[in-house]
Amino acid sequence: MCDSLCVFGADQMVFGKNSDRPPSEVQVVERFPARAEGGTIATQYLDLPDAGSIGFVGSRPTWLWGVEHGINAAGIVIGNEKIWTTDNPHRRPAALLGMDIVRLGLEQSTTADEALAVMTGLIERYGQGGSGEEAKDEPYDSSFLIADATQGWIIETRNRSWAARPVERGAAISNRIGLTTNWTVASAEVAPGTDVQTWRHPSIPTTIADHRLAATTAWITGTGDTPDPAGLVAALRDHGSGPWGPPLVTPHRDAVPPPREVGDDHRGVTVCMHIPAVQATTASMVVAIDRHDALDPRMWFALGSPCVSIYIPVFARVGVPTLLSDPTIWRRFATLRDRVESEPTTITDIRRRLAAVEDELWTQAAGIADADAGAQAAFTESVDRHVDPVLADLGI
Repeated sequence: MCDSLCVFGADQMVFGKNSDRPPSEVQVVERFPARAEGGTIATQYLDLPDAGSIGFVGSRPTWLWGVEHGINAAGIVIGNEKIWTTDNPHRRPAALLGMDIVRLGLEQSTTADEALAVMTGLIERYGQGGSGEEAKDEPYDSSFLIADATQGWIIETRNRSWAARPVERGAAISNRIGLTTNWTVASAEVAPGTDVQTWRHPSIPTTIADHRLAATTAWITGTGDTPDPAGLVAALRDHGSGPWGPPLVTPHRDAVPPPREVGDDHRGVTVCMHIPAVQATTASMVVAIDRHDALDPRMWFALGSPCVSIYIPVFARVGVPTLLSDPTIWRRFATLRDRVESEPTTITDIRRRLAAVEDELWTQAAGIADADAGAQAAFTESVDRHVDPVLADLGI
């Protein structure tokens, strides 16, 4: 399960994604270089003709070829969600995973419109199939949120069928069909006027997503013309009582512990997800793209659950800090998640210590946002020296 959202302000587009996966599944952030056309590429289950790629930064579970979310060198940002439809994915052969489609969209697109065409073309040609989890057979259909500096798309699918609508001021998607008859383009077999809600699996309750959609949509509504990346980080930490603990705020707001129970109405399934032994937020991303300078985005990536992690600033032109690609660091943050799930009151001290480091990294990164690559590279190399001591101080 996951949540993606974006909002277009007067000067910038802001995009966020929480990747919710099995709690023990390691996820890392990597920089993928451009690749020349020719030969074949091995996606998770299919070998495809290689159309080449542009470079991108993406976050992926270590066992997967595809990515959960990412941003490419042209300023295209994509995230995906698991959805349940009336088409049984267990009856299909292995094909493309939603994460494969995200990666291929990032590799082959220079605008949101182009990403829509690339991704829907892949869906129509190859279909969706194969397990999206390593430890069990769990195939599923996907929805996608695509955005560039000025426009975006929501895509919802059922195997090879799809429907899409453009994003207006902002949009949020989660683990349920959200489109109705409000789509504007679709695959050829989707009749005009089709209500996409008829694709929704009738036995899967929408409440697993409804509370999270209400929270992310409320954040979009409240942003006005100046969406703030720090505010979006706070929204991605929501444990059911609203945004909390944005960086660059002193004194730090009180941390909110995760819910102890899911509840009959799934109110305990929150944006920052904690369902022990079932699902947890295992990675997160925030991106801000200037409408007038789309090729110099700002981005922040977190390993593990946002509530007990640090959103690390990343400069696209100099690469990803080493710790974001290190499975050992992911496991250290996962240990903090396990701690607050078993001892909720510990989150206050954990967040206080992590916030000091997060605030310092954000302040430093803001100061060199317009600096040369050398200054940004030096900052990137220094990130480990900021993060490792605070984890060690927390006994991790």
